[in-house]
Amino acid sequence: MPLKDRIKRSITQRGDDVFVRTEFAKFGSPAQISRVLRELVATGRLVKLGVGIYAKAKPSVLTGKAIPVRPVDVLAPVALQKLGVTINQSRLGSAYNTGQTTQVPVGMVINTGKRRISRRIGFGERVVTYETTS
Repeated sequence: MPLKDRIKRSITQRGDDVFVRTEFAKFGSPAQISRVLRELVATGRLVKLGVGIYAKAKPSVLTGKAIPVRPVDVLAPVALQKLGVTINQSRLGSAYNTGQTTQVPVGMVINTGKRRISRRIGFGERVVTYETTS
């Protein structure tokens, strides 16, 4: 079975919507996997959320272009957990949920504890920002 078909089958059989490139390492060489993932992004089966991070795609109702099957707010924490990053609720989100403020937090902010992250995760204009605790 060709590598492209094996990776496509693996994607459809998984319950996850987010994939990290290392999950496909068992299928072939890094160059082969890169080529197949580029093809899947070009055909609209996957969208790229960041370096080595991909998500299942669906066509947009408005434009017909490929968009993630779930919002980036849902996909980003899953992707970070797959990369081994422990995530917490942001300070503003925590203050809103405990009733300390009535201001609804805007944007996607993820608290990564003491770990500093410089990886860009997002799709289109929707990009994740990180905060750390001292």
